[in-house]
Amino acid sequence: MANQRAIRLAWEAFLVDGRLPTGVATHLAASWQRSKILGVGAERTVAPLATEPEIFRRRAASAEFLAVARPAIARSGVLLSDAESMVVLTDAGGFILETAGDRHVIEDGRRNHLETGGRWDETAIGTNAIGTALAASVPTVIHAAEHFCQDVQRWSCAATPLHHPVDGTLLGVVDISGPAASFNPQSLALATAVGREIEESLGHRAKIEQVILLRRYVSKRSIWLSNDIVVLDRRGALVHATDAAQRGFEASPAVFAETARRLVGRADPSEWEENWRRRFPQASVEIVRQDDVAVGCLVVLHPKRDPVPKVATLRMGATVIDPEIRFEQIVGDSTAIHVARQRARKLAASGLPVLIEGETGVGKELFARAIKEASPMAGGPFVPMNCGGMARELIASELFGYVKGAFTGADEKGRIGKIEQADGGVLCLDEIGEMAPDLQSYLLRVLEDHVVYRIGSHEARPVRIRLVSMTNRDLSAEVEAGRFRRDLFHRVAAARLRIPPLRERGDDLLLLADRFLAAAAKRLDRATPCVDAAVLAAFTAYRWPGNVRELRNVVDAMVALSLSDDRLTAADLPPELLTARDSAGPVVSLPGTASSAQGADLKAAERSAILAQVDACGGNLTLAARRLGIARSTLYVRLAEYGGLRTTGDT
Repeated sequence: MANQRAIRLAWEAFLVDGRLPTGVATHLAASWQRSKILGVGAERTVAPLATEPEIFRRRAASAEFLAVARPAIARSGVLLSDAESMVVLTDAGGFILETAGDRHVIEDGRRNHLETGGRWDETAIGTNAIGTALAASVPTVIHAAEHFCQDVQRWSCAATPLHHPVDGTLLGVVDISGPAASFNPQSLALATAVGREIEESLGHRAKIEQVILLRRYVSKRSIWLSNDIVVLDRRGALVHATDAAQRGFEASPAVFAETARRLVGRADPSEWEENWRRRFPQASVEIVRQDDVAVGCLVVLHPKRDPVPKVATLRMGATVIDPEIRFEQIVGDSTAIHVARQRARKLAASGLPVLIEGETGVGKELFARAIKEASPMAGGPFVPMNCGGMARELIASELFGYVKGAFTGADEKGRIGKIEQADGGVLCLDEIGEMAPDLQSYLLRVLEDHVVYRIGSHEARPVRIRLVSMTNRDLSAEVEAGRFRRDLFHRVAAARLRIPPLRERGDDLLLLADRFLAAAAKRLDRATPCVDAAVLAAFTAYRWPGNVRELRNVVDAMVALSLSDDRLTAADLPPELLTARDSAGPVVSLPGTASSAQGADLKAAERSAILAQVDACGGNLTLAARRLGIARSTLYVRLAEYGGLRTTGDT
């Protein structure tokens, strides 16, 4: 290590007369000169420190990098816990993402903001191992007096840059820092070893994800035989392309690669489809996920078609406002759904925050939208956000938004957050029970103060929103388990609304099936098919764990794949419903009628009585079932036996 006294004298002389020092390593002298040109004062004692929302956004921008690096950082932190050193991981801008190691050294680093959220590029704090390694893109050691800022000279640091193995992109650095008095010459070797482990892990993950993407491509190729396809990983790097695909996008390989990085690699997965369609209207995007994480996408270039009229939609910021949903449009006559509707109407008028609880697929968002339309906020936007459908680091930027230049890779115009989009209307947070505990405090603060701060801004923006939250979890139990803040629970659950599962809604099952049947047939431009009694029996015997959503999917698939265009039979049932039908036993007979063994005459009489009553009620099956003294589901089964499900005027 160079003589510290000589380095110190050279540094002092450089500050006084600005001449490049002699006897100082070339890379060090160049860094000092850059620091002076950048206007960094040698008296500066701390690096810039980001606000907590910005920290979340920065970590989100490096989510893949951070997730892969954490195990290596944690292991090296254990090694350094008694070595008067700490390991530091930064992003490509010198922003500290993570620290580990000797807790006393970590605490001492706060004095100079050598901590999570600190920015240590040369423009911020002058010559230092992190910033200089980033500037020169080479492993770097900066010891004691070699630092440009005087108070930072108490540190000794060794850093090595990290690059993504797929495209060589600079991701950040691994740095080993500690007091200058306890400098270890092996620090750079350790930083290099940790960096190599992280890069190898990134490469291994990239290969696994490429296999996942290629498997999806192979499974879809037979469907898109006439289309050109490009397969991209989550960074926008090309994994595979059909021969004519890149020509179809009218770009040279270099231009196409940069376009893909911009439209995919630098954007949130929720924006991929819109990005491609805006640039290439004939393209569609299928996002490929592994464990709910987007690992890449298939971009399909469809043949150009004649333009067709589009349904107009209203946009508020980046959110498409869907058609209005009113309580009258929520199908169901059962007592359970009637009680839920009545309670929801009252809550809509109250203005209270509402927590909608229910199993997956019961229709919670329909109720949320209907509450909005029946509330004083009816004229405002409805802005949904799924708290469980994105990485935890992304939620802060999605909720709060950010300003121009807030972080590396940010939209140059900034972006409005979901909270501001919902101003004057309803913010609907789905799966709120899956929000990370450390993010819950930020939401609570907005709800209490009625202001939002965009990431990178100190300007308070007043907002007036009504919160409707949804969950399929027992939030009370989550509170007791310490996974959900008690104060936030009482804020979001001022009023609670339970939506009953389909199995508790009685005859609503067949009423909904009838609606879905007609809608599916209309989409396929065919007549509504009749439904055999065996199908209805299977429907009523099945438990429907996926609720209304599952019922709709089953009906849609049966209509699309049915062996006959005009009738659904047991042969069209999916396997799980066939099992339910076979285990349910025979369909129940009408009260007061005999079994088939007692003769066909009684069955004929039963048929005549039923059809006469349906005709007398003008086709209203609810009224007919009530007069016959039977459940409407039984009436549906009988009508199906007589020649197909028939309903008129029964809504």
